Amino acid sequence: MEYWKNDKEYMDLVKDILNIDEFQQLKNYKHHGDNRLNHCIRASYKSYKVTKKLKLRYKEVARAALLHDFFLVNNQEISIFERIKVLIIHPSIAVTNAKKYVELNKFEENIIRSHMFPVNPTLPRYFESVLVDLIDDYVSIYERRFTIKNSIVKLFNRK
Repeated sequence: MEYWKNDKEYMDLVKDILNIDEFQQLKNYKHHGDNRLNHCIRASYKSYKVTKKLKLRYKEVARAALLHDFFLVNNQEISIFERIKVLIIHPSIAVTNAKKYVELNKFEENIIRSHMFPVNPTLPRYFESVLVDLIDDYVSIYERRFTIKNSIVKLFNRK
């Protein structure tokens, strides 16, 4: 369900990012049982809603959270050691990729770089950075529950 598309203010904030061809390629990468594009949108929209409700910097949060996993590495095709490396460095890759297309201020950059704290050593410098980190974790767990459920169903459906 693409409920976020009906939120005009949100769409106005992120439509330029969603129209980037390279960013759209994220739909081709598995991520938490779905694809990386959908994951980024979920994390962004939830972060936007929470920070707007708290009267925080929700406009920048929506954009930075959308870009937080902007990396084109297929985790399914690399070794476990490479996956661990990507887990740690992908926030920096996401910043580099984002800067090819949009300007990031220090606030937005910190949100992206610190979204994997403490796995990645970049400290969240703003309350919004902490919120995006936590919401990203929440969204990841939410997405994983479908993968686990489907695995259990397949296990019991084997003959």
